[in-house]
Amino acid sequence: MTSTLRALVLASGISAVALTGSAIANDVKPEAVAFSDAGGIETPVAAQAGSADAGKKILTDRGLGNCVACHQVSSLDAPFQGNVGPSLDGVADRYEPAMLRAIIVNPKKALYEGTIMPGFYTLDVGKHVREDLVGQTILSAQQVEDVVAYLQTLKE
Repeated sequence: MTSTLRALVLASGISAVALTGSAIANDVKPEAVAFSDAGGIETPVAAQAGSADAGKKILTDRGLGNCVACHQVSSLDAPFQGNVGPSLDGVADRYEPAMLRAIIVNPKKALYEGTIMPGFYTLDVGKHVREDLVGQTILSAQQVEDVVAYLQTLKE
């Protein structure tokens, strides 16, 4: 602990244990994500709340989520939007945040095993994974929460 932080802690009467225990939160690791009986993920997987602006960028970034390769969002100015998956227009009216999170994290658990949608925050990704990508997720926990935040803005 730095001397400035120590002085602040002493002056405020806050114990160092309480400060470090409650002020620092961690992302949920992919293998520790808990699905509810209804199939959703109630607890955010990232320590910080999602940003809808960041989520919008992830949705259209061909090197990240690339959601628009399969889905369409009418309000987005993104070329070559797909029609393999359902339109995301009004998705916030159809799903609660917990279910949106679950679908992004691992749609094979949230929807059904046969879906072609990949899991973006799971290590259960199949057999033929490039060696340098083994043990990695497609999106980070924060990026998942950012996409959920953006999807919550898509109402009819």
